[in-house]
Amino acid sequence: MSGRVQGVGFRWSAQTEATSLGLVGFVRNRADGTVEVEAEGADDAVSTFTDWLTSGPPGADVVSVEAETVAPTGGPGFQIR
Repeated sequence: MSGRVQGVGFRWSAQTEATSLGLVGFVRNRADGTVEVEAEGADDAVSTFTDWLTSGPPGADVVSVEAETVAPTGGPGFQIR
């Protein structure tokens, strides 16, 4: 996702939201100023999380979210990388 998504607690907030939904995966800042998120879990939980990502936490200004389906990795918990 792009916009003002770094320096606003986006990764921490995303981890909190994903964990509350029972998702596993990760969130990380990218060198180009965007944030990358990978989440897996129940379809409805992933959909709810995707909806949350379109606005993010207070102070964020999400301009765009690009989504694609990837193979599940089954990693432990939801991590900030």
